[in-house]
Amino acid sequence: MTAYEPPGALGPAAPYDAVVLAGGGARRLGGADKPGVRVGGRPLLDRVLAACAAATTTVVVAEPRTTARPVRWAREEPPGGGPLAALDAGLRRTSAEYVVVLSADLPFLDGATVRRLLDALRGSDAPRGPGRPEGVLLSDPEGRDQPLVAAYRAGALRRELAALAAAHGGLTGLPLRRLTAALDLTRISDPVASFDCDTWDDIAAARARIREHGHVLDEWISAVKDELGIDLDVDTGVLLDLARDAAHSVARPAAPLTTFLVGYAAARAGGGPEAVAEAARKAAALALRWADEDTPEDTPAAHPGPGSGPGSGSHAPTGSGAAPGSDAAPDA
Repeated sequence: MTAYEPPGALGPAAPYDAVVLAGGGARRLGGADKPGVRVGGRPLLDRVLAACAAATTTVVVAEPRTTARPVRWAREEPPGGGPLAALDAGLRRTSAEYVVVLSADLPFLDGATVRRLLDALRGSDAPRGPGRPEGVLLSDPEGRDQPLVAAYRAGALRRELAALAAAHGGLTGLPLRRLTAALDLTRISDPVASFDCDTWDDIAAARARIREHGHVLDEWISAVKDELGIDLDVDTGVLLDLARDAAHSVARPAAPLTTFLVGYAAARAGGGPEAVAEAARKAAALALRWADEDTPEDTPAAHPGPGSGPGSGSHAPTGSGAAPGSDAAPDA
C-alpha cells in the first residue's frame, strides 16, 4: 500500500545507516564508470556520500575505490546480480533500525533531503499499517517511484528480502519492484533531489544546472569543503560581507587575504561556525575603522586645535617684513 503525505519534523534524530548501490554496467553511458563521473568537480559517488554523511555506517556496494569519506565496502554474489542482491549484501553490514538506500548517480541529493526522508519515516510509532510506513521514497516529476532515493525500516527490508529469496531461490536478477510492492510506503515529491544521471545528456544537464547563478556558489563551497575534508557549516553571507568590506575599505587584494586569515583564526580558536562568525566580526569592524580614518571628519583640518583659529597669533606677521626667503629689504 502506498500513501502520499507531507514530510514531518522530529526532535533528536535516531541513528541511521546508509547503503549506496554503486555497481551496474551503466549501459546508457556506454559502459563508463558512472560513480566516478564528475559533476561540479566531484565524482557522483562522493556527492551522494556527502548527502548521507551523518550516517553511523555507510556501506557502498561496488568494487572498492578512493572516496572522499570513509565507507565500508560490500559486493553482491555473484557480482552484477542486480539491485536486490546488492541491497541484501549492503544491508548485511548495517545494524541501525533505519537505513537510507541510495543510488550513486544523484547529483542534487543533499543532507536536508535525507533528513526529510528519515523524519517522515520516524514520524509515527503506530503499529504496522497506514500510520506506520515501512519506507519513504522520493518520486520524480512524472510521479514515478525512486526506490533508490529512500529511507526504510531495516527490519522490514530484511523480512521481505528473506521472503523473496525463499520464494525464488535467491535474489539474483529480481527487480526492485518485487521488494517495494510488499512494503507500506510513503512518497515525497522532489523533482530536483530525485534527478539521476542515466545518460550523457543527464550529465550535461546536471553540470549546467550547478553553474546557474542561483546554485554555483553553494555548489562551489560544497566542492571545496569535500576536497579539503572540512565538515563545517558557516554563514557564507557573513564571509562575503567581510570580503566586500575589506575590498572597499582597504584594497581589493585585502578581500581574499582577510578571509583566509579569518579562517586561520577560527581554526586556532577551535573551529566551528561560532568561531568563524566571531573572527569575521572582528575583521569587519577593523576594516570599517580603517575606512573611517580616511574620511574628512577624521583629518586634522577638520578638528582645529587650541590656538589655531583666527587671531590666535599663529599666523606670520604682516607689514613688519617680508616672508622668509624674500628679496625685499625691510623699511629703514
